[in-house]
Amino acid sequence: MTYLPPPHISPLESILPDEPLLMMGAGPVPIPHRVAYANSIVINHLGETMSKVIEQVKNMGRYVFQTASPHVLGVAGPGSAAMEMAITNLVAPGTSVLSVTNGFFSQRMAEMARRVGGSVDVLTVEDNVSARPALIEARLRTRKYDVLTIVQGETSNTVLNRDLQDIARIAKAHGCLVIVDAVCTLSTMPLDMDHWQIDAVITGGQKGLSSIPGVSLLAFSRSAWESIERRQDHLPHWCLDAKLADKFWNQSSYHYTAPVSGILALHEALRLVCEETLSARFRRHRVCSEALQTGIEAMGLTLLVEAPSRLNSVVGINVPAAVVADRVRGHMSSTHKVEISGSFGLNILRIGQMGEQCREHHLFRTLHALGLSMEANGAALNVPAGMAALERRLSERGDRPAGPV
Repeated sequence: MTYLPPPHISPLESILPDEPLLMMGAGPVPIPHRVAYANSIVINHLGETMSKVIEQVKNMGRYVFQTASPHVLGVAGPGSAAMEMAITNLVAPGTSVLSVTNGFFSQRMAEMARRVGGSVDVLTVEDNVSARPALIEARLRTRKYDVLTIVQGETSNTVLNRDLQDIARIAKAHGCLVIVDAVCTLSTMPLDMDHWQIDAVITGGQKGLSSIPGVSLLAFSRSAWESIERRQDHLPHWCLDAKLADKFWNQSSYHYTAPVSGILALHEALRLVCEETLSARFRRHRVCSEALQTGIEAMGLTLLVEAPSRLNSVVGINVPAAVVADRVRGHMSSTHKVEISGSFGLNILRIGQMGEQCREHHLFRTLHALGLSMEANGAALNVPAGMAALERRLSERGDRPAGPV
């Protein structure tokens, strides 16, 4: 038998930049050394050690989600896979779904619900504004919905649904199961799953938790799990069937070969969250993001979203009319070794403020790179004023966040 000749492939070192890029976009984010080390370990996915790891991941997950529910599950896949697991298991053919949409990722939940046969109505929120509880309550009075989907923070356009707690309460009063995308917000700002009466919360590892991409986490409430157990139909997805996943995560049995290295990384990331505590972590994120926003505005740029609806986890920056956003990003990457994000059809730049991104040295480096790269591409800014404003804001009231754990 004649085999095709092997391709000639250059070593990875020839592809990667000489100096690692500082990842300050909308994710993935920098990861702590202990998380990176954990990701280098391979163990038996069905052994005793793995069982102990899984129990601790679930216990720490309950703390981060703020739930007493036993139904915390990991997913071998991105945050979108966790989103699809939640929707696939809670939306059956004919299920009536109200999808509150602020942008790209909230629309994705609506699309996923359609693909599994849900009867989906979309409530589109006006641009760059938080969803208003009264608007949602008015829609819920028009017909009976079984499920409501909503994002806490819309990563694509940096809008925060600030009244999520009230929206969830209203939806529950109308008999809805509530599915929340907290991919960019979990552990960066308050989300109390049980107290807020949320039935499914989705997150990815690679954002607020500062773990690796590709291993995600979600939690179902007891009410949601009862709905899952009542289903008699066979789900279209094997890997995303929550009852099958439960065999591994809660019954020490086999579902598929788990991404053991990624789960070990997630374990260490969650452990660092618990070590820091949620209250301290929320404060660090708020202080750093607000200081960065102050510096951006002080140098002469404007932010996409007004403060009442603004997401702190990902900061959206308007690009001056004469400036090309992608050229600014390219200059930041090649000259300053700092990566930030563009967006989905919007002429904005996005800087992440999630997990390890919220460290003072990262803020100063990123703001300086942004200002100089904007100037290199034709923007008229006052970069020193922005840097000074960042320093002042961080120093106010002794509010400076603590360094790395």
